[in-house]
Amino acid sequence: MISRYTKSEMGDIWSEENRYQKMLSIEIFAAEAMCKMGIVPREAIKIIKNKAKININRIKEIESTVKHDVIAFLTSIVESVGSYGRFLHLGMTSSDVLDTATAVQLRESTQLLISESIKLADIINKLIIKYKTVPMIGRTHGIHAEPMTFGLKAASWYCEVKRSIERLNFVLETVSYGKISGAVGTMAHLDPEVEKYVCKKMNLKEEPISTQIIPRDRHSIYISILAHVGAAIERIATEIRHLQRTEVAEVEEPFTSGQKGSSAMPHKKNPIISENICGLARLLRGYVTVAMENISLWHERDISHSSTERILLPDASIALHYMIVRMQYLLSGLNVKAQNMKLNLNKTMDVIFSGSILISLINKGMSRESAYSMVQKISFDAANEHISFEEACIKNSNLGKHLNIKEIKDNCDLTLQFKNIDYIIRRALSD
Repeated sequence: MISRYTKSEMGDIWSEENRYQKMLSIEIFAAEAMCKMGIVPREAIKIIKNKAKININRIKEIESTVKHDVIAFLTSIVESVGSYGRFLHLGMTSSDVLDTATAVQLRESTQLLISESIKLADIINKLIIKYKTVPMIGRTHGIHAEPMTFGLKAASWYCEVKRSIERLNFVLETVSYGKISGAVGTMAHLDPEVEKYVCKKMNLKEEPISTQIIPRDRHSIYISILAHVGAAIERIATEIRHLQRTEVAEVEEPFTSGQKGSSAMPHKKNPIISENICGLARLLRGYVTVAMENISLWHERDISHSSTERILLPDASIALHYMIVRMQYLLSGLNVKAQNMKLNLNKTMDVIFSGSILISLINKGMSRESAYSMVQKISFDAANEHISFEEACIKNSNLGKHLNIKEIKDNCDLTLQFKNIDYIIRRALSD
């Protein structure tokens, strides 16, 4: 991932230095396990631990000749430890080191995503509490529907982020598997205790059947869930983009001192954070197809997955981490314009209470079809005559046969719409 979208916490996890350090740890732990079995001398372990060094430039230099990254890595380590380097990688294959190192990176990456998602949920929780009773219009198809509160809208975001955290916890378990099973996974040249020892040291479980690689369904699930989480963040961003439109102007992204919105139009405040998040969410979804394609490999392995994973695993992790942190910043500084919410709520002259009148007429014994036709006509008359819905109801003699003026006014009361919102929000926060 380009540096523009890379936060250091996630970037460090996927750095070359970190990856090679993990590969070295795996090699050392495997040698330690064999030392306990009497295969590797203790002196070798001591020398390897003291002298083994990661030299990325040297690894790349060797790889330019051997055309094999793990061999280049091992050769560079042997150069630093001398003759005892022969006790590294005994009975192992490249994927033992690569896949187990990747599993640790995936585990660390998932843990960071969970931590940041929890922070995001806490920020949304504060919005819910602060704006629980602030009324606004609910919209379906982009058209005024019925009243709601901004706190209720935020509660919907909160629940989806909480579900995202649950999915990430499932991913954490799914990816935390390593393997030291050798070529085609038979352990022909390895004792099973080596795998047990290495995986325990690396805080991983042992892959039950690894062929020569860890099956790629684990990696595809990782990418798929990251795309799901990205879509949840995108939903919030899309809503903010709509609500920041000039014609709506109900919320506004943070706009810092000295910030510029447009090179040509100084008046502009654009929802650039939300737009940025929506764009990156598309990238995540695109990676899902690649990850699914990587599941089916030839026989016990090939490396058609390798080139794509070098891109998609770090990029997807870094992109989602960036999205979550950006959304934290956005929602922490969100400018909620409650007055504009109230003005927009009143734009449609309270026809938004048509559903209440409809239900009252049905409760009075009128058929749904007749009640709907009557209320629809009154709603359209109110809009065409530029009068309030309540006034149009009172003027309609047919409606007056079924509902008196007090019943009409009660059905056009905003508080009626909000009678259960507190219950809904408390239910959302208690889950």
